[in-house]
Amino acid sequence: MEEEQDKPPEDPNKMDYELFHFLIKIMRTIFIGFFWMMINVFLGLYLGFAVPEESTPGRMIFFYAWFGVSMIAYLYFVWRLWRKKMSAP
Repeated sequence: MEEEQDKPPEDPNKMDYELFHFLIKIMRTIFIGFFWMMINVFLGLYLGFAVPEESTPGRMIFFYAWFGVSMIAYLYFVWRLWRKKMSAP
C-alpha cells in the first residue's frame, strides 16, 4: 500500500510506446503497399507492359513474373513485420 503512494503520478499526455509502434507498423504496411502498387501500375498500365494490345509476349512475361515475385516479397515483408505478438497489458 505504501509503494503505491510513493510512485509519482503517470503523465496522461505520454503516449504508450506499444501503441506508437503499432501505428508505425500500420503506416509502414500501407506506405510500402501503395508504393508497390504505384510501381506496378506505372509499369503495367502507363508503359503498357500488362496490356496485350500494346505489349509483346516477352514484355508481358517479364511484367507478370516481376509482379508475382514482388507480390510474394511484399507479403513476406508484411508477414515478418506483423508476426511478433504484442504483449498483453
